[in-house]
Amino acid sequence: MGLKRRLRVTQRAMERAMLGVSLRDQIRNEEIRRRARVTDIAQRVAKLKWQWAGHIARRTDGRCGFKVHKWRARTGKRSVCRPPTRWTNDIR
Repeated sequence: MGLKRRLRVTQRAMERAMLGVSLRDQIRNEEIRRRARVTDIAQRVAKLKWQWAGHIARRTDGRCGFKVHKWRARTGKRSVCRPPTRWTNDIR
């Protein structure tokens, strides 16, 4: 969840810079998004992830994609007694 939040914050900062809007102007994020005509980065990333998962699921030639599908992320630490995060957790 932290990565999605950081992506959204960065995207909002970039949209403000594109439009020349300051935080002091107190314009809502929805208004900035409407003016910039840009889609939400978290939604775009999720959509691309689903597309890639479908692509990997349809392949039958035994290339390394299935190994990547089962890959476990080593970034960040989970709390005690929690399993490590996996790429497929978002897809389930």
